[in-house]
Amino acid sequence: MKVLILGAGAVGLSLAARLSRYCDVHAVCRKRHADVIAERGFQMTGLWGEGTFHFSASDTVPEGERYDYIFITSKSLATRSVCEAFADVIRDTETVSLQNGIGNEEIVAEYTDHVIGGTIITGFEWAGDASVHVSVVGGPMKLGRFPDGPDPKVDALVALVEKAGIPVEGSSHIRGDLWAKTLYNSSLNPLGALMGVPYGKLLHPMTWGIIEHVVREAFAVMAREGVRVPWSTAEDYLAYLHDVQVPSTAEHHASMLQDIKHGHLTEIDFMNGEIAARAAKYDIPAPYNDCITKLMHFRESLLG
Repeated sequence: MKVLILGAGAVGLSLAARLSRYCDVHAVCRKRHADVIAERGFQMTGLWGEGTFHFSASDTVPEGERYDYIFITSKSLATRSVCEAFADVIRDTETVSLQNGIGNEEIVAEYTDHVIGGTIITGFEWAGDASVHVSVVGGPMKLGRFPDGPDPKVDALVALVEKAGIPVEGSSHIRGDLWAKTLYNSSLNPLGALMGVPYGKLLHPMTWGIIEHVVREAFAVMAREGVRVPWSTAEDYLAYLHDVQVPSTAEHHASMLQDIKHGHLTEIDFMNGEIAARAAKYDIPAPYNDCITKLMHFRESLLG
């Protein structure tokens, strides 16, 4: 089996490393990472295992190659540009969006009729060029045919990922899994970034009151789109977020905060921005998600 990983940063290179011992994999990444991988291999530590992994990597796709599966692991901001750059390779190929937020799969669907949605709740930290430490595993990777339903091609991919030693599950309602992760991210990520605090601090009554509205607006949108998540109501999810998810990641700092610190734009438009945009389409008020999106864009405008 041949697998291509596009937009391979810490997530994509770690995935390539695990898969490399069980299939033919090529990662498209920044040249500095590819050069180090060619010279001494990719270094991994942490919860996905320790070791040096050797696999094919460059900043381009090898000419004339075709693949059984393609993973897109770039930031959501780059989804369309990645699809444009590699449209000929993606066309008619099973393509997995393993990214944050809502809306990536719809973009990928403009380039191939074979779209697989994916979620991953794992912490990847750079430890140097072509070197990653896996610090947190919050649950299994989930893969499913987008937008819904079981599928033998997905089952085969799940079997490969599982064989590579990565916790994974197949999903018959991947839209729900994508929204479930987005509920968590949109509640905590932008506020953590704007306030410069770890997630545990967001249980303060002032910020928690904002989070309650963010979640209720999201649930209103999900109801209109027929999305199913494990929690029947917004109040059910808020209790789970407050009592389980936040305590288990209380010291974690938002990836958006890291983006801001490094002078990068964030994925806000695929989280709170997408919730607000879909709410507007259904004439559902979503002032809290809209406000948070605008505040984050203002913060981005201050970047050097």
